[in-house]
Amino acid sequence: MESKNIFDKSPVVEIQGYNNAVFSGWEAISEEVKSNLTHKKKSIIVIETYQGVLYEQLLNEIKANLQPDEIIESRYSMYAEDKIREITFPDVTDNRIFGYMTRLKMKDLFDEYLTDQAYNHAKEIDEGIVVVVGTGASLIIPEPDIFIYADMARWEIQLRMRNNLVKNLGLENKEESAEEQYKRGYFLDWRICDRLKRETIEKWDYLLDTNRHDHPKLVTGNAIREGLKQTVKRPFSVVPYFDAGPWGGQWMKEYCDLDQSAPNYAWSINCIPEENSLLLGYGNTVVEIPAINAVFYQPNQLLGEAVYGRFGAEFPIRFDFLDTMDGGNLSLQVHPTTDYIQQTFGMHYTQDESYYLMDAGDDASVYLGLKMNADKDKVIQELETSRETGEAFDDTKYIEKWPAKKHDHFSIPAGTIHCSGKNSMVLEISSTPYIFTFKLWDWGRLGLDGKPRPINIGHGIKVIQWDRNKEWVKNNLIDMVEKADEGDGWIEEKTGLYKSEFIETRRHWFSKAVQHDTAGNLNVINLVEGKEIIVESPDHSFEPFIVHYAETFIVPASAGKYTIKPYGFSEGEECATIKAHVRVS
Repeated sequence: MESKNIFDKSPVVEIQGYNNAVFSGWEAISEEVKSNLTHKKKSIIVIETYQGVLYEQLLNEIKANLQPDEIIESRYSMYAEDKIREITFPDVTDNRIFGYMTRLKMKDLFDEYLTDQAYNHAKEIDEGIVVVVGTGASLIIPEPDIFIYADMARWEIQLRMRNNLVKNLGLENKEESAEEQYKRGYFLDWRICDRLKRETIEKWDYLLDTNRHDHPKLVTGNAIREGLKQTVKRPFSVVPYFDAGPWGGQWMKEYCDLDQSAPNYAWSINCIPEENSLLLGYGNTVVEIPAINAVFYQPNQLLGEAVYGRFGAEFPIRFDFLDTMDGGNLSLQVHPTTDYIQQTFGMHYTQDESYYLMDAGDDASVYLGLKMNADKDKVIQELETSRETGEAFDDTKYIEKWPAKKHDHFSIPAGTIHCSGKNSMVLEISSTPYIFTFKLWDWGRLGLDGKPRPINIGHGIKVIQWDRNKEWVKNNLIDMVEKADEGDGWIEEKTGLYKSEFIETRRHWFSKAVQHDTAGNLNVINLVEGKEIIVESPDHSFEPFIVHYAETFIVPASAGKYTIKPYGFSEGEECATIKAHVRVS
């Protein structure tokens, strides 16, 4: 395929009308902020920071560039570390991987007396520039003269955790493992920060992009809010990221133009707005923000009324890649049922999913369901034995293995034992609670850190649906394709998913333009066959949007009608897309 390396790893949404709203570098940032303080005897600036900002470096830049007369650090108004650990333990728990989705808010980590003291101190100062900085700074001064929100991309936070550069909220724990920091971030910190973000987003005078600390960018709050409004009126892509794994493959290196010297790439998270970034282009400057900001600020327009009404401000559809080409099997695993995830982890929906085969070797396979004669007690006993002794679990006795070829689609409702086999390139289409995977057997491997990966048999055996054997799987989960519609130069197929899953998927084969309509419902699409397509609005309500092979893109509910047709390298050829939306009726 000539277009193997066309894959866009940094898609930018161009924003109209705010080319002069971004200030790059600390010198330009300080000049812009100070220009709004020139006629005031005293000014209070609040800099609210997301977890993961390089705080000490930020503090040094504030001192050197803004040269405030007084700095008040919000961390000194928080409870002591032992108190915060006590407050948060019920949500963090002592489990290595899993916690409980916190109901705490930022104020629950702050000592009311100390917060009042900081407030009074700020108010008692007669003149000069007062900067209140840190996570929770806006709790101390809710109505400052200038409100700056220092935001952070989730993937960058994770990279900083791996390099021991950041701390969790209220803790001095830079040296803790990335695994421990991530768990606390996922179940606690990011939920708390996001709640405060949603409460304050209309108040921001500026957003500070600190993803590259040596090249910060300050953008006006109006430009950010307008940028998000423009984004959710047209097709767009979020920024994919790629990561290695013990079973990782080689396919994405070639087709996504990645570092050829890397040992492997196992995952690509290419449409999880809670995890991915969104790049907004203002003239010649690109600002990086968490894509979840669009969900928080424009949920109705992005998700649609029905989806927003059902899920709230959450993006319920997940697209990602699992690459085992010249790699190994994924871990044998199962996802919790909805009832179990609600009762045990505080999530209101679970990870139902499917595997769509982007590519497959001759020996590609998917492990799915139990063999007809699999005995529950023996399965559990042998899984437990393998965990305790390291003895191999004999999957050939108990787990059904299915051959897989390019464009096959396997539904995997929660509670079904499964994993992708080696030499497969999977587009995983699922609902979004992606951390809740119960590993049952990992083929005797170690993780990339040299440690055994966590096995969760205790959770897993409570959710396995033991009646999902070979016959049931064959009749319900494998390539349940049926023609839905057809027209001049196109065919639409319904490819799943199982009736208990809330996601509907449709595949379109086309050599000419295909008419689509969001009908007020979020659409997520990947180009699974063909080199290049173009997405257009019949009434020109958005600019034409070009998509390359294997790229995922979002069509917001508010976009309405749109067409997709072969373009550029693919003109005159047959292409195919897979589209997912939430069933609303």
